[in-house]
Amino acid sequence: MTAGLSVGLLVPVADEIAQNWGSLRILWYSLRYRNRSIRVSTAYLFKIYLDGKYLLIRGSRYRNHFQPVGGVHKVSPQGSAVLSEMGVTDDDLIPLDAVSYGDLRVHVPGKRLGQFFRWFESRSGREDSPWREFQEELLATEILPAHDFPHIMHNYLRRDVDSIRYSEWAESLEILVADIYELVPNQQQERALRELMATTNPDVAWVPSHQIKRRGAIPGQPQTIEIAAHSLRIL
Repeated sequence: MTAGLSVGLLVPVADEIAQNWGSLRILWYSLRYRNRSIRVSTAYLFKIYLDGKYLLIRGSRYRNHFQPVGGVHKVSPQGSAVLSEMGVTDDDLIPLDAVSYGDLRVHVPGKRLGQFFRWFESRSGREDSPWREFQEELLATEILPAHDFPHIMHNYLRRDVDSIRYSEWAESLEILVADIYELVPNQQQERALRELMATTNPDVAWVPSHQIKRRGAIPGQPQTIEIAAHSLRIL
């Protein structure tokens, strides 16, 4: 009887922990690393999938890499003011230019991690739509015809919040965050995507999942493209 009661009590507790694990993990980080600076980079990625293949595009900064459509979230002036009050500072790994201005790639005081993620999840003062990168990377570049994509439908799939790790590249503790969206094309847009698939645009690659997992390699064939590691997130 006692054992049954104990199990009955543990189940809802375990469910509550599972549902709030992400928040508990951030709380633990904010306690453990309260006196450290944590690099946080947040982005969104598009899963564009057709006929068993995923659409990847050539990177704008790393031209030998192919990756999903998407990029780092932008922060509004109002959001920047809120972050400044938290003691959040800009990251300096990527040169500040017209493209990177306002990127949500920052250094957060460890003790403010919980506050930062509550602000991020509120969606206030930051980019809350994947349209900008879709328009910039596929329509402004004329990879896809803009007249077929005056608007898009998409499904929100999930958010990946990576475990904290030390980044040798950034020389800092780091947390990477990615929101994953799936394009839901209408019939006209699907035709445009099929036409793109039939072309040989050097800035585009349509690849199956196993090639993404192998970072571009195909067994028994010379490797012709490199696929960025974060492309795995759209599978």
